[in-house]
Amino acid sequence: MTHHIHDHALSAAEALSPELFQAIERRGALEPWAPPQTHFPVSLCRSVAGQQLSVKAAASIWARVQTLSEHPERLLDAFHTDRHEELRGCGLSGAKVKTLIAIADARREGWLETEPLRAMKPQARSDRLVEIWGVGRWTADMANIFYFGEPDIWPDGDVTARKTLEQLTSKRRKTLRTAARFAPYRSYLARYMWRHADAPPE
Repeated sequence: MTHHIHDHALSAAEALSPELFQAIERRGALEPWAPPQTHFPVSLCRSVAGQQLSVKAAASIWARVQTLSEHPERLLDAFHTDRHEELRGCGLSGAKVKTLIAIADARREGWLETEPLRAMKPQARSDRLVEIWGVGRWTADMANIFYFGEPDIWPDGDVTARKTLEQLTSKRRKTLRTAARFAPYRSYLARYMWRHADAPPE
């Protein structure tokens, strides 16, 4: 299946620019997403906690957050206003603490159950998630791509994906329009762009 997606991406890229074609060709067929190992609300909190941080810094902060509960499956029970300072002490900003508490409140109210969310269309799921204070479209896009495995999400709010696509095509061409050529596999285009950005120079 991923070889079919790779061929589709190469065909779309060939019509756009040689640089984009070569970048995707070098990455080869991408592996499918690994199935998530955590409940969705926990995964969403981890995504928020790691925003705008290096992988190492994000992992360090999340490790401290996890010490707030002896039981991993009950971690979100520790996210409430009474423990605001403890959460701040883990290295989280005030805004991130407020978002984590809002996510925990939404989970307690019963509208972040994984299976009902999985049954939704991606746009409806995004609309549900951005109702939570501090959860924006980028976070919703990451959830759709990496947790729910949606194959056709272009995260235009992701600076790395957008800027890399611009560099490989044209800064004058809107990336939303460029990405549309890769439907119904725009999530894979984003992954190609992230892989290209992370690759060492040749």
